[in-house]
Amino acid sequence: MSIIQAQNLTRRFGSVTAVDHLNLEIAEGEIFGLVGPDGAGKTTTMRLLCGLMDPTEGQAIVAGHDVSRELDAVKDQIGYMAQRFGLYGDLTVDENMNFYADLFGIMGEDRNTLAARLLRMTRMERFRERPAAKLSGGMKQKLALMCTLLHRPRVLFLDEPTNGVDPVSRRDFWAILYRLVKDGLTVLVTTAYLDEAERANRVGLMHQGRLIRCDTPAGLKKSLSEACYSITSSDLRKTREILEKQPGVLTILSSGADLHLFLDPNVTSPQKLASVEAFQYHPIAPSLEDVFIALVRKEEVSHAA
Repeated sequence: MSIIQAQNLTRRFGSVTAVDHLNLEIAEGEIFGLVGPDGAGKTTTMRLLCGLMDPTEGQAIVAGHDVSRELDAVKDQIGYMAQRFGLYGDLTVDENMNFYADLFGIMGEDRNTLAARLLRMTRMERFRERPAAKLSGGMKQKLALMCTLLHRPRVLFLDEPTNGVDPVSRRDFWAILYRLVKDGLTVLVTTAYLDEAERANRVGLMHQGRLIRCDTPAGLKKSLSEACYSITSSDLRKTREILEKQPGVLTILSSGADLHLFLDPNVTSPQKLASVEAFQYHPIAPSLEDVFIALVRKEEVSHAA
């Protein structure tokens, strides 16, 4: 059953279309990752779904309510954590949580029970008396998450929650999300980290306001029609400069000590390219980052044509 639906959702700012006729369904109990470069429309999409911004066209339905017409009902069902959550640095962890509990009207034993559970889940119990300003980046995000969950939302919107957070804290944050989803929560998360997006149940790839592909991480990798190769040579810079000018080469990018080459098998082949510039190659399974870059390049070529 879909708990989030977007139907031709569009938002324009003057002549700029930030979100372009987006159609999307997210099932209850799913972690959905929205991925795209800066300016792709991820944050605008999230704000439209949360009712923080009115659409120019289209409709958003969250938890069974039309976001434009039943905003108060939607707010009762969702939690929204922006890129910069409104923590109060001079308040302790406990004081921040009590402040947000007051805003949500969570009182008495219900407040104490839920706060204790969230503190255990995030392993923040021993930091209850520490001012928020003195927390690490990862702990600030955990505190922000706890404050967002105090009213027990059915849907959690997270806008790049681990941006600038160290890898260990990112892993811990995702472990918490998995536990929340087991309890029935639905999560829509935007992220700039492609390796992180692979942890989602499904991923939507956005580019220039449009949803260009939506599938499971494994499905996205299998759906790519282009062939992918890892190549090495004695002079990678020269090899790259020559190959990126050849017909049929979609993209060629550095990847560690190698290059990753995407090509259209209907136009060229690695054997044909190797006759132009000597290199060694072997086929590889593309990463989600490879897939995203290849799809964006294809969109750019199609748009230019």
